[in-house]
Amino acid sequence: MIKDITKKEKSELTFKEKILISIYDSASIVAISVVTIMLFFTFVFRIVGVSGSSMLPTLQNQDWLLVSAFDSNPEYGQVVIITQPNWFEEPIVKRIIATENQTVDIDFSTGDVFVDGVLLDEPYINNRTINSEGVSFPVTVPEGHVFVMGDNRQGSTDSRSKKIGFIKEEYILGVVKYRPFSIDELGRFKLNDFSEWKVE
Repeated sequence: MIKDITKKEKSELTFKEKILISIYDSASIVAISVVTIMLFFTFVFRIVGVSGSSMLPTLQNQDWLLVSAFDSNPEYGQVVIITQPNWFEEPIVKRIIATENQTVDIDFSTGDVFVDGVLLDEPYINNRTINSEGVSFPVTVPEGHVFVMGDNRQGSTDSRSKKIGFIKEEYILGVVKYRPFSIDELGRFKLNDFSEWKVE
């Protein structure tokens, strides 16, 4: 029916036919917008929620994150979502500290972390790295893996623990780029100030 109507000259359309064309056009725009948004959040960004305090102060419990799946080469400092099976039986969010073939050493008396003998400058951490979690150091990251830790070093179970261990690169869901949403102290959903969106 719409095809037949659209073949007519505009001056030949009845009021009812004009309304039908307007509704059809609006529905088409909405459908295209929905498909575009779905494709965007499937292939460009994913939305992921934070549970727990292991990434304080960078990320808060119940933050909502935009995660990019396009960063295919893991790099030091990236905050990533990890789906590798673990003791907690849930995805985790951590920061990459070292990549394949790099050697990690930690001085638990001072809280200093070294990668390939170089002391890391870690302005993002919440507290010093004084909990060993059971893994003996130094360790060398196997090929195709990364070593990760939470920014809240005294409140994070990560690659220092056999419960998590080294992370296979194939289990990195994506890199956390933005933190647009949070839950406030009253449990209300809130949009963060735009200046706070970027996660570093």
